[in-house]
Amino acid sequence: MDYRQAGVDIEAGRDFVRRIQTLVEGTYRPGVLGKLGGFSGLFELPTGYQHPVLVSGTDGVGTKLKLAQSQNVHSTIGIDLVAMCVNDVLTCGAEPLFFLDYLATSQLQPEVLTQVVAGISQGCCQAGCALLGGETAEMPGFYQPGEYDLAGFCVGVVEKANILDGSRVQVGDRVIGLASQGVHSNGFSLVRKILCHLAATELGGDRSEVDLLRHALDYCPPELEGQRLGHLLMTPTQIYVQPVRAIQQANLPIHGMAHITGGGLPENLPRCLGHGQALRLDPNSWQQPPIFNWLATQGDVAIAEMFTTFNMGIGFALIVPTDYTDDVLTVLQDNAVTAWEIGEVIAGEGSVVGIPST
Repeated sequence: MDYRQAGVDIEAGRDFVRRIQTLVEGTYRPGVLGKLGGFSGLFELPTGYQHPVLVSGTDGVGTKLKLAQSQNVHSTIGIDLVAMCVNDVLTCGAEPLFFLDYLATSQLQPEVLTQVVAGISQGCCQAGCALLGGETAEMPGFYQPGEYDLAGFCVGVVEKANILDGSRVQVGDRVIGLASQGVHSNGFSLVRKILCHLAATELGGDRSEVDLLRHALDYCPPELEGQRLGHLLMTPTQIYVQPVRAIQQANLPIHGMAHITGGGLPENLPRCLGHGQALRLDPNSWQQPPIFNWLATQGDVAIAEMFTTFNMGIGFALIVPTDYTDDVLTVLQDNAVTAWEIGEVIAGEGSVVGIPST
């Protein structure tokens, strides 16, 4: 016997590394030391900081991977992976520096995984961080054939005096919501349940989830302007690093930031507040992508459940002083980001009022 007979192909691994080398090196920025292929990644702290603090974040993509794999569409899921990590790191005011990925699969398919890494590379370029390294694990018998899983890890840096921890937020500050690109990477267990129910109702019989998903993802609902569901739901998570960095570079004050992921606005927005503070939002102040109403209708999902599962059109939020609201909105517009003033900070204990809760 040998390792290949056991399901692990060392030569395929070497081929994969050769394929991704240019993609990885294309993300390099000042500070990267060494080269691809070492046992670890090296990065030199940038100069100009008096008291630099490293900030780290890790995340995955969740069951959105099932949609990618069922459609054999792998070129954007890596953007989701980077976005989920860098947007989190960004919330405390940090600049993302470098990113590492972990990719596990049943059997290494260099052409498929190269597409995944191409997406990771593209996401890193959008975020201005280097893809410093990663790990690819071939695990036959652990994953089903054709399956892979993804996880990411990001490190950023922030001046200690500039850390956003809720202490700057004041009652009366305004909430600016930055538009999402759709469902992003949260709530896909519910999305899959809705899609499979629709397909099973039409097809009948005993069908696998993969078959049901493939059928449902080909739908082109007229309520969604005839867009194919598979394409619409695979729209990657928006990366907000560059527009937020533009606000910082314009010396406009930001008192708090929140990445709207699992738990939606009610769960994530209060995480950037100080003690004795709450939020009042106006859900009519922003435009919700039609996909959310379609999911709610097709799945008979209560509106409160929608708000605690999905981002509902707001992918990221800023807390800013009232006098700077218009200036911040102008910078976002100049950076091609749709945004709205969606609420204000009020006295309270971490609640979000104004959106459905029951």
